[in-house]
Amino acid sequence: MMNGQGGGVFGDKSPAQIINSDKKFSDVAGNKEPIEEISEIVDYLKNPKRYEEAGARMPRGILLGGPPGTGKTLLAKATAGEANVPFYFVSASNFVELFVGMGAKRVRQVISEARKNAPAIVFIDELDAIGRTRGSGIGGGHDEREQTLNQLLVEMDGIKENSGLLFIAATNRTDVLDPALTRPGRFDRVITVGLPDIKEREEILKLHAKGKRFAQDVVFSNIAKRTPGFSGAQLENVINEAVLLSVRERKQVITLDIIDEAIDRVMSGPAKKSRTITRDELTSVAYHEAGHAVVGIKVPGGNKVQKITIIPRGQAGGYNLMMPEKEKYNYSKSELLATIASFMGGRAAEEIIYGAENISTGASDDINKATTIARRMVTEFGMSDLGPIKYQDESGSPFLGKTLATSSSISNQISHEIDLEVRKIIMEAKNLAYNIIQENRELFELIKTLLLEKETIISEEIDYIAKNLALPPKQEEVKEDAKEIDLDSLITMTESKEEIKE
Repeated sequence: MMNGQGGGVFGDKSPAQIINSDKKFSDVAGNKEPIEEISEIVDYLKNPKRYEEAGARMPRGILLGGPPGTGKTLLAKATAGEANVPFYFVSASNFVELFVGMGAKRVRQVISEARKNAPAIVFIDELDAIGRTRGSGIGGGHDEREQTLNQLLVEMDGIKENSGLLFIAATNRTDVLDPALTRPGRFDRVITVGLPDIKEREEILKLHAKGKRFAQDVVFSNIAKRTPGFSGAQLENVINEAVLLSVRERKQVITLDIIDEAIDRVMSGPAKKSRTITRDELTSVAYHEAGHAVVGIKVPGGNKVQKITIIPRGQAGGYNLMMPEKEKYNYSKSELLATIASFMGGRAAEEIIYGAENISTGASDDINKATTIARRMVTEFGMSDLGPIKYQDESGSPFLGKTLATSSSISNQISHEIDLEVRKIIMEAKNLAYNIIQENRELFELIKTLLLEKETIISEEIDYIAKNLALPPKQEEVKEDAKEIDLDSLITMTESKEEIKE
């Protein structure tokens, strides 16, 4: 429901939407800590007088920070729904217009309207659109965005304590916000809404799976293991893609294969099955992916290989899904080196099979990821011969903002030494990958052969090859054996029944 205050040539209309939220905390899976922090705010909105009599000052603003898709907006709506108060939703970009002064005027309109209906929540989405550090525009000019921010700060200061008016803002970039926004009396409670862990992913999947039909062998805890780093929005998308695929394939229930395809679609896009690929190119991709897999299996501290495919998706000719056995938040130097070696396994495989002069462009993404990790090892983690020193200066120019220009206190000599250390890490990892593949050529060739045969192989098949150094038995043969046994049993049962009748 849109709420406006008339038109006019200058768009004299409140940019806020009044939403009577029907969301509750029960609609939010995971995010237990943020919900606990917000629960007392709900009680405050229901009974502001109680806190006033106790002499407590409740926060005027809550800032929800974190990656995209983690449920920041949903949390704000659930807060309004639990407290049963009006919810004013506004995107920060709607405040800023071409005409000077319109942003400040719209801030006054929204807050004036919310005051009349207090207790109420004013939710500002993408706060960084107006809340960036002042003086960060090109040339440091006092632009319309700064006027809008100044007006918001003034309005928040002008709100009486325990008035029943609460500001909630969401942003993906808390690092670029003006410090005046987060001082006490404004957005003085900052809550980080992070990516869900494995248990929270399972809860989110189950929440979105309600009312949908799944096969009996679908175990959501296993799906949660397959989706590390997924946000709540991505997990919802996995379930939705699975439902759409089941309808497309006219299946009555959602099977594991469908969910597997849905995860791949969310990660890398739909498969490009119609793309014409020569046998030689497909073989090259199979060798490349087999190289990743062999290094991942054999390198100490490596991640478990979950799935390999040579079916093109997005920009990739194939991909290799490797994940740790258990969810981790801290990584040792040996684990990071093992990860880099796994990334370099594809390039090493190409050199072994085709020679250094015939390597392909397929390793570009691997090189990018490996270089990023290696550089962070040197400049952030202190895992090189340069010692435990941080070599990245994140202080931004006062006129160009934190991301437009950064001042560096690193000398040219140190910068050169950093590059040498990064190169050393990458080359050592590539040589390690090369040696591992050479020492395990039989495993390497078997994985390549099965990839060319099936195009996609999963962890159970990979484990079988690694343990037995043989291709796993074909499913068709197993099924036919089962059919023969069933037929013999059926004949025996039939004959015995006929004897009884006689």
